[in-house]
Amino acid sequence: MSGNTVTQANDTFNTFCTPSRAARELGLKRGEFDLAVNLGHIRAVPDEGGGGLRVARTEIDRLCAEEGYPEALQQRVEAVGTRDGADLLKVSHGRFTRLARLGVVVPVRFYLNRYRAVVWLYLAEELRQFAADETNAQLLAGRTPSDLRERLETGLDLRPRTWRGRNLGFLRRQAGDHPWAYAAAVASLLDAAQVAEIVQDPYERAHLNRFRPRPSTHGAPGSPAARLAESLAMAQDPDEICWLRADLAQAVSEARTLQPAPRPASGARPTPTPSCSAPVAPVPPRATPAPATDQIQPVPEEPPRSRGLMRWLRRDTA
Repeated sequence: MSGNTVTQANDTFNTFCTPSRAARELGLKRGEFDLAVNLGHIRAVPDEGGGGLRVARTEIDRLCAEEGYPEALQQRVEAVGTRDGADLLKVSHGRFTRLARLGVVVPVRFYLNRYRAVVWLYLAEELRQFAADETNAQLLAGRTPSDLRERLETGLDLRPRTWRGRNLGFLRRQAGDHPWAYAAAVASLLDAAQVAEIVQDPYERAHLNRFRPRPSTHGAPGSPAARLAESLAMAQDPDEICWLRADLAQAVSEARTLQPAPRPASGARPTPTPSCSAPVAPVPPRATPAPATDQIQPVPEEPPRSRGLMRWLRRDTA
């Protein structure tokens, strides 16, 4: 019996690969592998034991059998910065940055350099397609239209927002058909106070947090780099927040209908546990019977301290 169990465990281990192992076998860096999963080029499934994603051996075999492997797969996940992106579009670095700030080209990733400056990355394949489209020729050459220049002069920078929108699409794809995971993807772009205002039921909010996607790590938790990355991942513009709040309310309503959040049984009432800080109700004194009217009441003796004080006063006045 134990031998069969070990054999089944080995078969399961050989059937699925960890992301690190799958990336090595596919000839990808870990960042490229994660991007390929987000873009839907590699199908990954959640680990039943809660250990993250796993890639089936059949999926790796399918990718290896594709025409042009591995160069074709590597080109689909190639991400470039501003300099290389400008070269692909055959424009100046300044024009490329302006196009990105206007939301014309959308970043797919970002990282923080050693100076904690945000470095945006763009899909090289998308930039090639953008350059090949004749309708974009006016944006790539000539003078920038006046209305766009005025928006840029006000400090407009849509790179964080367009990246958040794209990342939300990645998270929704990973959620699949699970309604609460879909709602949690939307909630990940709002802070806790915003989510609490929309999802007021504590059981639903706790269930929603179970499926909240893990944020990307940038530096040690609580470090300036981590706080900067968290701010980029949270919605900032009022209209963006309003749209996400409405989307979250609708997603939670649908999840509530399809799969209600678990909650304690209605008949079970937990016994309250005494707390050290809780006030203790005073115990009322026992009632003593009233004395009879013909009974002589003893005169209470004067406390010893009071008698000593009276003797001291009489000696002083004598």
